[in-house]
Amino acid sequence: MVDFRILADRVAADVARGRLRPGDRLPTQRRFARDHRIAVSTAARVYAELTRRGVVVGEVGRGTFVRAAAPTPEPALAEPAHAPVDLELNFPVLPEQPGLLAPAIESLSRPDILAAALAPLGVRATAELRAQAGRVLARPGWTPPDLIVTGSGRHAIGAAFAGLVPTGGRIAVEALTYPLVRGIAHRLGLVAVPVALDDEGMVPGALDAVCSEAPVHAVSVQPTLHNPLGVTMSEQRRAAVAAVLRAHGVVAVEDAVYSFLRPDPGPLAAHAPERTVVVDSLSKRVAPGLTLGFVAGPPELTERIGVAARTAGYGPQGLAVAAATRWLSDGVVDTLVAGKRADAAARQTLARRILPTLRADPAAYHAWLPLPDPWRAETFVAAAARRGIAVTPAAAFAVIPAHSPNAVRLALSAPSPAQLERSLHSLATLLRATPDLPD
Repeated sequence: MVDFRILADRVAADVARGRLRPGDRLPTQRRFARDHRIAVSTAARVYAELTRRGVVVGEVGRGTFVRAAAPTPEPALAEPAHAPVDLELNFPVLPEQPGLLAPAIESLSRPDILAAALAPLGVRATAELRAQAGRVLARPGWTPPDLIVTGSGRHAIGAAFAGLVPTGGRIAVEALTYPLVRGIAHRLGLVAVPVALDDEGMVPGALDAVCSEAPVHAVSVQPTLHNPLGVTMSEQRRAAVAAVLRAHGVVAVEDAVYSFLRPDPGPLAAHAPERTVVVDSLSKRVAPGLTLGFVAGPPELTERIGVAARTAGYGPQGLAVAAATRWLSDGVVDTLVAGKRADAAARQTLARRILPTLRADPAAYHAWLPLPDPWRAETFVAAAARRGIAVTPAAAFAVIPAHSPNAVRLALSAPSPAQLERSLHSLATLLRATPDLPD
């Protein structure tokens, strides 16, 4: 019996020697099994091993291909891109933003304010912050019943997962999701189970099937401006997802970090308040460099999450709390939200004009670009990088990377409008080129 790792070594050696070139398509697993006189199950293990090593990448409905570029280090999208134009990471900063934020930072130099900011701080922070944050986080049909404050949105997700799902437990996640969701689940020892998506996001029937096949402790979901697809659930879809939560007694972790760009419809929490915790942050509303994270939900759930946040050291920093409280109370955050809504809509309009095949909610700061034949995600990302533009392949968002669509995500917020326009025109030209020819 041939060891599948020996066969994987042979394929990897062919790639290293140039016998298999970047972008070459491997035979189907059935054909590979027949050619090597092995079982199809063994061929599947060979392909899985090659995927694990980063030698090949699979695309739904298209096959398995030799990688055109090295795989993105984990965790994906955690650091700014090194390319001159970053269409990977979303960090919207308006030109007038530093001037708006400066007074709160200057006030921290006052000895009395600085002394308070340097004191020990719990995850429930101050009454004023909780009140102001609750006002900003509230959405139609829902007001945060209880609130935990963390150092960032990532900390909020980690605390929610740790507080709701035991080690080894199953958490249902969107088949394409924010990459750190997958990374956090893995590092907590949780089993991330993918749930199918459609043009509105998570499919209720698919969620019901996942919850029916084995116990699920929580569901991670992005109902508004889903990352990476940029789609938004209708009220009917939210009600259907809420019905599945109730039927199976499962708690949802609703990621609302982009919801400030589109306040309607109301959150999933409005449909199942007793079974939903909302995670949010100031990283997109304000800036990732000085941010806070929030977990809002029923006290019986936030109490468990608060314990997890304290245990993991996910609590907020006093200086960030002092600055954020000032920004929330004096209207700076409200001003930034209004400005970023207009900015996101303008960038989305620009992107759709240049790339008509983009898919996204008109309010989103990101968009999904399905790629035409003969382009594949890996080769397109590599070609864009040669033009100095960093974009993200679908595989970075896939819970099962070998089963990702042939698409890339474009984050529209970082470049200046002029730089964004030039970059989008460059990508449009690239799409019209042939991958095997100079572009």
